[in-house]
Amino acid sequence: MIQKFDFLVIGGGIAGMSYALSVANSGKGKVALICKTSLDEANTAKAQGGVAAVTNLALDNFEKHINDTMVAGDYISDPEAVKHVICNAPEAIKALVGWGVNFDKNKNGEYDLHREGGHSDFRILHHADDTGFEIQRGLMEAVRKNKNIVVLENHYAVEIITQHHLGIEVTRKTPNIECYGAYVLNPETQKVDTFLSKVTLMATGGVGAVYSMTSNPVIATGDGIAMAYRAKATVKDMEFVQFHPTVLYNPSETHPAFLITEAMRGYGAILRLPDGKELMQKYDKRLSLAPRDIVARAIDHEMKIHGLDHVCLDLTHKDAEETKRHFPHIYKKCLSIGIDITKEYIPVCPSAHYACGGIKVDLNGESSIRRLYAVGECSCTGLHGGNRLASNSLIEAVVYAKSASEHSLQMVDSYSFNTDVPEWNDEGTMTNEEHVLITQSVREVGEIMSNYVGIVRSDLRLKRAWDRLDLLYEETERLFKRVTATKDICELRNMINVGYLITRQAIERKESRGLHYTVDYPKHAYDQKQQEQG
Repeated sequence: MIQKFDFLVIGGGIAGMSYALSVANSGKGKVALICKTSLDEANTAKAQGGVAAVTNLALDNFEKHINDTMVAGDYISDPEAVKHVICNAPEAIKALVGWGVNFDKNKNGEYDLHREGGHSDFRILHHADDTGFEIQRGLMEAVRKNKNIVVLENHYAVEIITQHHLGIEVTRKTPNIECYGAYVLNPETQKVDTFLSKVTLMATGGVGAVYSMTSNPVIATGDGIAMAYRAKATVKDMEFVQFHPTVLYNPSETHPAFLITEAMRGYGAILRLPDGKELMQKYDKRLSLAPRDIVARAIDHEMKIHGLDHVCLDLTHKDAEETKRHFPHIYKKCLSIGIDITKEYIPVCPSAHYACGGIKVDLNGESSIRRLYAVGECSCTGLHGGNRLASNSLIEAVVYAKSASEHSLQMVDSYSFNTDVPEWNDEGTMTNEEHVLITQSVREVGEIMSNYVGIVRSDLRLKRAWDRLDLLYEETERLFKRVTATKDICELRNMINVGYLITRQAIERKESRGLHYTVDYPKHAYDQKQQEQG
């Protein structure tokens, strides 16, 4: 079956819906928004902390936010991308509010701003401790009301379509690769349909599910990054995987782990060992408000040297009623497992949380493949560099969704549908009766990545990961060619591709920088060179 849409949006989180609303309201054509589960299951809904934007110019300014972002990113961030996001952030907040998103305000009617680790000022807009859920709710309502947007839930993108599918050899050196749409698995027919588009936007979210312990939902399998990479798009900075320092340690519920927002440390929570001793004074003068990579490595080190499964967050010195008001969902969640956070420590540990790298895009959000844009966590804009500053990701998604919509609206009339694209060919394939092979391989990917490509790495661990992933890749590709396409086998392929990219780019970076820390190169390459030269 062939379907045609002027704009094809793959992914239904804040990035995909912001873009879909922007282009749909232009009246320049029909928009298809596909997501592999339901709209409300997007990773956006899991974000607790908030959205970073300079909205109080009496106390804050763009220069401070820019500097905080560059420092957190270990000066790898692209200055132009940083300036682009931060200077356009206030307008992006207005767009969210215009689409029906609510942010908490104080008694004076001003935004109730939080502060988080790495930020020099109070600039985090929030909605209690479920900001992501509120954003997803507001955008979903706006999308469902828009007559120019066709929402296709539980549809799974298998591959994006390029000249490769027309029988033309495409390599990483091929100039002017173009995207003509995507092959999409229809849940009702279990057949792969052909979606032709003039413009395609990838907004598929992150990669957390490739790790055995993650704050991401199980759907975060890196699909967009893997599809774009197979289509020969440029993928960059995958070694920089952010591990959130504090997810709830609850052995009975490990995937996804429940996030304990960084705003809690901004509120005054103190990191302690289970015996009550503070721990961050040994690692950073900013203590519990140090950037996430520093805090995550500190916790990881303390857990290893003391043989612990977790450390603790202490809020017991704060006003109990104020704590309940600020963090109602965390309070309720912890109470459900017998922990009253106003009286007891919260057991926490690090968990895979956010990918700073992804599909490389320019300031318009366009990838190295023409007519293919990428926005949100699956993209690499250059904003985050070596480490994402807390709450910069949601605002990045909205700013770049607007940039991508403006550019694609300028270009869409010059594009046409490529009707030479063949339909998906599954002739000769069979139904896969060996689901246990996929389940076991998914488990292996998680163990490989967590054990060898985690918070602290080494050449030996990375080489072992590479070898294990290579075996899984060969086995999975043989299986994929033999069986009809299903969501499970496609997700496994993508997880292996993403694991390979993280591992390969980690091997290539011969220094410790930002989120990438290796015991074989404990200093920046620049620092080492300076030291060698005396």
